[in-house]
Amino acid sequence: MQSPDPVPPDLALAWLALQAEWGAVDGLADAPQDHTQPPPRAEPTRPIPLRPTTHSPPRPAAAPTTAAPAPAMSLAGLRAALEAFDDCALKRTATQLVFADGSETARIMLIGEAPGGEEDRAGRPFVGPAGQLLDRMLASIGLDRTQVRIVNVVPWRPPGNRNPSEAEIAQCLPFLHQHIALIRPQRLLLLGAVAVRALIGGKEGISRVRGSWKSVTIPGLDQPVRALPTYHPAFLLRQPSAKRLAWTDLLTLRQDCVEDSVLLNAAPQKQQSITES
Repeated sequence: MQSPDPVPPDLALAWLALQAEWGAVDGLADAPQDHTQPPPRAEPTRPIPLRPTTHSPPRPAAAPTTAAPAPAMSLAGLRAALEAFDDCALKRTATQLVFADGSETARIMLIGEAPGGEEDRAGRPFVGPAGQLLDRMLASIGLDRTQVRIVNVVPWRPPGNRNPSEAEIAQCLPFLHQHIALIRPQRLLLLGAVAVRALIGGKEGISRVRGSWKSVTIPGLDQPVRALPTYHPAFLLRQPSAKRLAWTDLLTLRQDCVEDSVLLNAAPQKQQSITES
């Protein structure tokens, strides 16, 4: 009987590598085995006495830093403090800080949730499609962004445009409080559920709390600030049917501001400016 041709070394090596990749490593023994003979009888194993072991308790995970930052004496100082704040992981994944837009002496302050991709690139809040709708919303009650102050709860974009976590909100909230205290607005318009949870608390959805005035206590201010929750413009782009409710909220804001002399010359425009856009 003629013996088979020897396997080329490179092919044999490739075959062994494939077997190892598939996990078939048990066949690589040091000596050949005769599988026609019964396996040798295994010797009984003696139990090994167990020694008492001591387990050290696991170390608790480090909690995110939520200590209040040193009070900023100016908006420039607050921005510098945020630029130097490295405890929030969002800063490491964002392109840049998205600080604020609008007037530094505004009587009305708009609080959004977090920057999106376009805001992250521009360094300004509400510059994408949601920002364009926000401009139309303001125009519908006779305002523009030069007459208000616009900020977000979190000034860095979360990866994938996800909502900021509770820990991230807690880290950034002291800076938002300082921003509000420096502007000293008379009214807050809370855009979306994240802003509502950050400044008001509670677990109710935005549809339950929108359109109702709330009082928000801000460290550094002697008096609570009246706050009106409403839908975020990004939500209105996804759910155009909610624009009529948002329009009602804007009229509520305008009427309250005019009656309290917060707004002196703002005139509402036609409803179609936001409900049909």
